[in-house]
Amino acid sequence: MVRSLCVALAVLLPVAAQVMAQETYPSRTVTIVSPYPPGGAADLTARPLAPALERALMQSVVVVNKPGAGGAVGTQSVAIAPPDGYTVLLTVFSISTIPEADRQAGRTPTFTREQFVPVARLNADPTLIMVGASTPWKSIKELVDDAKKRPNEILFVSAGHYTVSHMATEVFMQVAGVKLRHLPTTGGGPAMAAVLGGHASLSALSTGAVTPQVKAGKIRVLASTGVKRLASFPDTPTLKELGYDAEVYLWTGIFMHKDVPAPIIKTLRGAIRQAVQDDDFVKASAKMQMPPAYQDADEFKAWWDKDTEMLVAAIRRMPKPDPKPGAK
Repeated sequence: MVRSLCVALAVLLPVAAQVMAQETYPSRTVTIVSPYPPGGAADLTARPLAPALERALMQSVVVVNKPGAGGAVGTQSVAIAPPDGYTVLLTVFSISTIPEADRQAGRTPTFTREQFVPVARLNADPTLIMVGASTPWKSIKELVDDAKKRPNEILFVSAGHYTVSHMATEVFMQVAGVKLRHLPTTGGGPAMAAVLGGHASLSALSTGAVTPQVKAGKIRVLASTGVKRLASFPDTPTLKELGYDAEVYLWTGIFMHKDVPAPIIKTLRGAIRQAVQDDDFVKASAKMQMPPAYQDADEFKAWWDKDTEMLVAAIRRMPKPDPKPGAK
């Protein structure tokens, strides 16, 4: 009799837990983990999203920055957190690149994509391939022609290994058949400073970072890495227009632990769908020139899979890195 009761409880308790979660979630503060320092795309998206999400969930939402190892520290913290829906990851495409970079360096990945479920994509913006005003190139063709004559001589700068600025330039190099020399830095700010100071010739950075320097006449934009031209740069062609099959985006998305109960994920999906339409969030996104490009879970999953496939293929074509900890 006792054994039968135990078996029944073992079967019913998980079901009861899911029903209770659906009825009460969220009953306490939800934490959004941003695996990068303040000021980056993940953090800048998370800050205005939190109050909008509070209004949708009718519960407090806080943002916690957990930087380190190119985003691996904060991402892993969510992978090992209790799957109760109260720890949410807001990250960029490094969730796709870091595990493959670890494998290529002979390291065991600290996390994998399979530990997460995508909940929503928030935005997705192409990078802009730009050069210093003192450089001679006025077009991508001129840059490519010169690079083919001088392999590994032209220096490009990135925000760090496997960041979007690094990968966008790597993908461009691969499809254009050129070799540039890489100068990794510790973020988008230092990368821009390197171009402005003449320490590097080019980079691929976000619209928000590039626009003020273009207006100041300090850099020139040669192309964007999106599928269509940006409204803010209508005269700038895309790489695809120019015959290069390259499409790379700086995107942010919300992820949860794979074992979070489905009713909780459904609740959060609905709240995010509401939050991205919040007036304050829309205004904040426009101000940082990263307008919402919302995708719900299923659509985002398909898009994420395709984006990851492209990025992983690009990483595998790159020279093997030294077996050192990743950098951001």
